[in-house]
Amino acid sequence: MELNGAEIVVQCLKDEGVEYLFGYPGGAVLHIYDALFKQDAVKHILVRHEQGATHAADGYARSTGQPGVALVTSGPGATNAVTGIATAYMDSIPLVVLSGQVPTPVIGSDAFQEADIVGITRPCVKHNFLVKDVHKLAETIKKAFYIATTGRPGPVLVDIPKDVTSPAIKIPYEYPKTVTLRSYNPAVKGHRWQIRKAVDLLLEARRPMIYAGGGVILGNASAVLTDFTRLLGFPITNTLMGLGGYPGTDQQFVGMLGMHGTYEANMAMHECDVLLAIGARFDDRVTGKISEFCPRAKIIHIDVDPASISKTVRVDIPIVGQVGPVLEDMIEMIRSSTKVPDPKALSDWWTQIARWRGIDCLRYDGNSSIIKPQYVIEQLYEATAGAAFVTSDVGQHQMWTAQFYKFDQPRRWINSGGLGTMGFGLPAAIGVKLAHPESEVVCVTGEASIVMCIQELSTALQYMTPIKIVNLNNRYMGMVRQWQEFNYESRYSHSYLATLPDFVKLAESFGHVGMRIEKPSEVRAALEAAFELSDRTVFLDFITDSTENVYPMIEAGKGHHDMRLSPCSSVERELA
Repeated sequence: MELNGAEIVVQCLKDEGVEYLFGYPGGAVLHIYDALFKQDAVKHILVRHEQGATHAADGYARSTGQPGVALVTSGPGATNAVTGIATAYMDSIPLVVLSGQVPTPVIGSDAFQEADIVGITRPCVKHNFLVKDVHKLAETIKKAFYIATTGRPGPVLVDIPKDVTSPAIKIPYEYPKTVTLRSYNPAVKGHRWQIRKAVDLLLEARRPMIYAGGGVILGNASAVLTDFTRLLGFPITNTLMGLGGYPGTDQQFVGMLGMHGTYEANMAMHECDVLLAIGARFDDRVTGKISEFCPRAKIIHIDVDPASISKTVRVDIPIVGQVGPVLEDMIEMIRSSTKVPDPKALSDWWTQIARWRGIDCLRYDGNSSIIKPQYVIEQLYEATAGAAFVTSDVGQHQMWTAQFYKFDQPRRWINSGGLGTMGFGLPAAIGVKLAHPESEVVCVTGEASIVMCIQELSTALQYMTPIKIVNLNNRYMGMVRQWQEFNYESRYSHSYLATLPDFVKLAESFGHVGMRIEKPSEVRAALEAAFELSDRTVFLDFITDSTENVYPMIEAGKGHHDMRLSPCSSVERELA
């Protein structure tokens, strides 16, 4: 069949099996929008801001494992999408972003709504393309999906000048079944000898630790990780992005590690003698002070991206490959080995971890007359039986959710980890709800974050995505305030939000339900009432303690063993 460029774009999306396209029209992409109008296989979701388009596509991708797709126009449309592209890049999320561009004859002339989006996004995409020939359009889009979804996933941008999509030029259409890129051949299987060395080291360990990151979830390896961990009987910790990669309610799980990780997870990391890192990148919020990171440990690192290995922390046994196949090989070798971990040493190690658990590092004041944010998350967990998809924005509420909502399944925890993007939660929740219409989807946010993309409440109404918004309203940029309290002698410079809207009325103005909750005794009933409204978006504005801090906390420049603990923890109570 013969198609014009705009029709080719839409047909490529059909051939890729794209269900939802998140976008916002403009002059440079009107030919594409006209082609979209003439079909109904690809459903277009009209967001209210291009940042919302990329975040919604991102939420869809994180919750399904399929690539999210967004369409934006040239100039400000494309630049508005950059924050969402960078968010996906930092967390290795597969996105394909189609951007309109001014016609090829005027590229470089500062034409109306022209921006060099290929140049602008080069530092924050896995790859990008500028398509100047309609004959290369289908092949380029195929390459974009292939690059975005293989190896270490990431966002790929395809910039399409308006004349390339002109209705006046039709060419024969054939979508490539496969593509090959000479310089891009991501590894799948790990090196057998390296895996053997790693297994031998693990079986000799006396204080082993497994540290699993978001790569486990991206690689669909949660089930095999669970089998592997239970086979060995070792303790395991997850990064913020890895939560749900191993069941959060399992006894071998010692909680999240890092800046706001549990005392037992951080101390186990500090004292272990063999560390197995799986699909993790040793980012600064996990490692703390590099010179004091796992000072007694031999380190094994499994990752699909060779550039991530020994980038930050030098490792002893590197294994490049997809984490699932590598773990399967390790299980096979462990089962066929005559060696077993030293049962006495492992028992002593678990006894030590139990002592650290006894610190009760997540304890908070449960008798407060003011709503404690931790209590809201605990009640949310119980009200949803731990089965909801939970998106979040960035700040204290994100950390409390990570600490108190126990994720037993992968792809249920949807948050911006690497870039730390405020405004992510609401549009991401819309993308998740479209992908999982029968599931509960909750956006946990704060009053500072939610206003950044609040306009997407309109999108939620138009496309009937009934999500629940849990706003932990402490009238501050909470994490900023906490750092100012600890490090700036409580000089709260511009972190207090003095002119907040009435969120109940604001939600109602968008056609949704609003609730304001001010007493701890009202929390559970409000959540249950919200979930009973299964066909409505409900905005729950919880007025929480404005002085509450996130504990534990490893401050900048300190190691895992040097944590600031809650005044409510057993150690702090004894010292008092």
